[in-house]
Amino acid sequence: MTWTAPNVVRDEFPLDLPEREALAAFVTWHRQTLLWKISGLTGAQLASRPLPSTALSLLGIVRHMAEVEHHWWRIRVAGEQVPSLHARDEEWTGVDAGRAEADYRQLVAGWAAVDAVAGSFALDHRFDRRGESWSVRTLYLHLIEEWARHNGHADLIREAIDGATGE
Repeated sequence: MTWTAPNVVRDEFPLDLPEREALAAFVTWHRQTLLWKISGLTGAQLASRPLPSTALSLLGIVRHMAEVEHHWWRIRVAGEQVPSLHARDEEWTGVDAGRAEADYRQLVAGWAAVDAVAGSFALDHRFDRRGESWSVRTLYLHLIEEWARHNGHADLIREAIDGATGE
């Protein structure tokens, strides 16, 4: 039986939340948006590169965003000595339709660990980013931007795969 990405419903949230909850809610909404955009697609569709002008794939985005959150929260902020999920840029180039379900599960399962790290540091906590001092607050804003950018890519790729469009 061929695996297909499960259907996902995005959670709405009030916009008048306290700052930390609002930042976390926007990240969660963008996470759910990517899952919503890939729902119902097979591993082969997720791994396909239907736009001739780019090598981007939906599965590459899934893999990349798992790496992004893992790297920022666990390695940069928490200083954990954990390996990267993928060798440099392999999340884009190493897509394999047969691993789509495992890659999907890795993305979703990783959220509990990164959310635990995120919740254990104050928004004003500082950490090093290549010689720059960043705050957890700045990281949340960066991640919202990163998710939004790649969700835009996902819109175009999904439409090229099967014509489905969304927000």
